[in-house]
Amino acid sequence: MKNRRRIYEGKAKILYEGPEPGTLIQFFKDDATAFNKKKHEVVDGKGVLNNRISEHIFNHLNRMGIPTHFIRRLNMREQLIKEVEIIPL
Repeated sequence: MKNRRRIYEGKAKILYEGPEPGTLIQFFKDDATAFNKKKHEVVDGKGVLNNRISEHIFNHLNRMGIPTHFIRRLNMREQLIKEVEIIPL
């Protein structure tokens, strides 16, 4: 992660520039927050678990023919994803 350009950091994930144009690396953090960030803890393994759950859900959606941003899991904490524009809800 040292040589990667950080694009965004949120409560649970960090997005880094990907290896190819149009891709990002999504890193899952162990941070847990509550009450609008007033309470913060680090839960060992949370990022690993969230990465695996995310991989499972997006693989299932892709098998059903629903396109997603997910390309593949890189390791226990990171995924390679397509850079997309978020649709505001």
